[in-house]
Amino acid sequence: MRQSYLFTSESVSEGHPDKVSDQISDAIVDMMLAKDPEARVACETLTATQRIVLAGEVRCKGVFENGEWAEGALAEIEDIARQTVRDIGYEQDGFHWETLTFENYLHGQSAHIAQGVDASGNKDEGAGDQGIMFGFACNETPDLMPATLDYSHKILHRMAVDRKTGAAPFLQPDSKSQVTLRYVDGKPVECTAVVVSTQHIEGYDEGEKEAELHAYVKGVVGDILPDGLITDATAWHINPTGTFVIGGPDGDAGLTGRKIIVDTYGGAAPHGGGAFSGKDPTKVDRSAAYITRYLAKNIVAAGLATRCTIQLAYAIGVSSPLSLYVDTHNTGTVDDAALEDAIKGIEKLGGLTPRGIRTHLGLNKPIYAQTAAYGHFGRTAEGDLFPWERTNLVEDLKAALA
Repeated sequence: MRQSYLFTSESVSEGHPDKVSDQISDAIVDMMLAKDPEARVACETLTATQRIVLAGEVRCKGVFENGEWAEGALAEIEDIARQTVRDIGYEQDGFHWETLTFENYLHGQSAHIAQGVDASGNKDEGAGDQGIMFGFACNETPDLMPATLDYSHKILHRMAVDRKTGAAPFLQPDSKSQVTLRYVDGKPVECTAVVVSTQHIEGYDEGEKEAELHAYVKGVVGDILPDGLITDATAWHINPTGTFVIGGPDGDAGLTGRKIIVDTYGGAAPHGGGAFSGKDPTKVDRSAAYITRYLAKNIVAAGLATRCTIQLAYAIGVSSPLSLYVDTHNTGTVDDAALEDAIKGIEKLGGLTPRGIRTHLGLNKPIYAQTAAYGHFGRTAEGDLFPWERTNLVEDLKAALA
């Protein structure tokens, strides 16, 4: 690792058009899992000026069975999409939850995909697709996340709370953040640059009102970043284009799954390429990415490394992973191969099969809408939410290595 370098990560708010799409898709996943824990969902959402379009495939008891929609199901799906937009806060001429046009092109799941995934006879449930998934953890923050991404998320989350409570009434839903930190010996020591672009009401792009917005943003960033990181040399770029009134899906079309680096580790770790939102947990794009984060976080929490990357690989229709790879980036207290063997030997993980992952983490529940903004990782495990953020595997890892 280089002794000194700069690293940057970005985040986008719940009002960003791609994130609006993610939240709609995951709200529909939650609706179907609430009715049928074994539901199969692959829901893609397009958002644009005054328009929402859904597409994908589903199979869910009480919603879509035997090629037919249940009575009231289509209306319920539309209501969920509109309510999601309303909760985000869009009541603008170019994107209004109540008056936008809604189109639904969801259809039944492919029988050829189903035969590979479903358990039958002596065949265990298979992976929903081929692919590689990565998990990561490091000790840069209490959340065991890369600091640049952790701070970028928290800046926008704080701004959204202030917008909704009325503490910052000049804010609108769409915003982006970016934090650049200088690292020395792998530790963040200075914030060299901050970028925040936030949608605002008319008039906050000049004069005293612009100064008020800038002062507000600097105050939020100052609250989020630890003392000492911001200096007189920190470069500030707040609404660098000048005016940001037109935003959200009216300013730029949104698609589910287009913010995969924001969703994961901000570029600090590899990404397998698969998106999370809109997918039920039989899709290993989602569930295996969650279990690899869980494993990496527990390794770091156990003091077995200060930085850890884990890869899993799967083939469609095959239950057991094709490979497990652990890399502690020369920070481990034990050999990486020993960690691989320890993970394989922990019975409660169920061999890291799709069924084993879903069972251990309790993923067949309506827990996904809250993952669709401000990152899937580095969040607080509470009740059924964010179970992959728990550190309850620490003692099992230590015992397996003993």
